[in-house]
Amino acid sequence: MDLDEAETAALLAALELQIAWGADEALEEVPQDRTRARVAPMPAPPVAEVTRPAVPSPPPAPARPAAPPAAAFAPASLRAGELAAGADNLDALRAALTALNHPLRETAGNLVLADGVPDSGLVLIGEAPGADEDRQGKPFVGVSGRLLDRMLASIGVERARNAYLTNILPWRPPGNRTPTDAEMTVFTPFVLRHLALVRPRHIVLLGGTAAKALLRRNEGITRLRGRWHQLEVPGLGPVPTLATLHPAYLLRQPAAKRDAWTDLRLLRRALDAPPPETVQ
Repeated sequence: MDLDEAETAALLAALELQIAWGADEALEEVPQDRTRARVAPMPAPPVAEVTRPAVPSPPPAPARPAAPPAAAFAPASLRAGELAAGADNLDALRAALTALNHPLRETAGNLVLADGVPDSGLVLIGEAPGADEDRQGKPFVGVSGRLLDRMLASIGVERARNAYLTNILPWRPPGNRTPTDAEMTVFTPFVLRHLALVRPRHIVLLGGTAAKALLRRNEGITRLRGRWHQLEVPGLGPVPTLATLHPAYLLRQPAAKRDAWTDLRLLRRALDAPPPETVQ
C-alpha cells in the first residue's frame, strides 16, 4: 500500500516521539495478544517436611580462672623506679641495675655504668654503650669516645680529672641499634637516681636520644642544642643542662663540628661562671 506524504510524515513523527521517550528497541519479534485469556500456572507439588534429628546442646563452657591482680602487669618502669629509689650509693645502683634482669643483659657482655670523677660537678650522658664499651665495661672508649676526649680537652676538661660520663642504657643494644622508647622509659629512673647520687652542677646530653629521654621534648637535637635547659632531678632539684651533638654524629657529619664547638664554648663559660639564664 502506497502512503501519501502526509501519512508518511505522521508515521515518522510517531517514531521520533517513541525514540524521544526511550522506546528505541524491539523486545519481541511477534506482538503479544493481550486480549487472550490468561492461564493460571500449575501449583507446585507439596514439599515433604524433613524431620531433622535433635542436635544436643553444647556443654557449658568451663569457668574462666580469675584474672591475676593488676600488679602482675605492672610495667617494667615501675619496678625500675622502685629499684632505683632504693640505691643509696653507686655500688647499690649497680646492684639494682643487675637485679632488674632486663632482656638487654642476654645480648650484652658487660654492664657499662660510668667512668670519670663522680664528684666533678659535670656529668655527660650519652645514649648507650657500643661494641668497644661493651667489651671494656666503660662508656665512650671507642672511636667516638676518643673524639669526645679531644673535644673536652679543647676547653680544659678531662674525664680523669673533672668530668663524669654515663649513658641512658647500661647495656649495649643488639647491633648497636638506637634504644627504643620503652627501653629509655625503663632506665630513665636509674639515670635520675644516678644524677641524684653524684650531684652535678652541670649536665651535658650527648645526642638526640639522651635529650629526648631526659628533657622529654619532641624537638630534634639540632633545635635543642646551643642553649641551656633545666632538668629536674628528684632529690637534687633543677640542674642546668646543655644538649649537644653526639660525637658519633660528628664523625659522620664533620661539618657539624662548628655547632659542637659553639656548644663547648657555652659549656666552658658556664663552668667558669654561674650558668646563664635557662630556657624552658
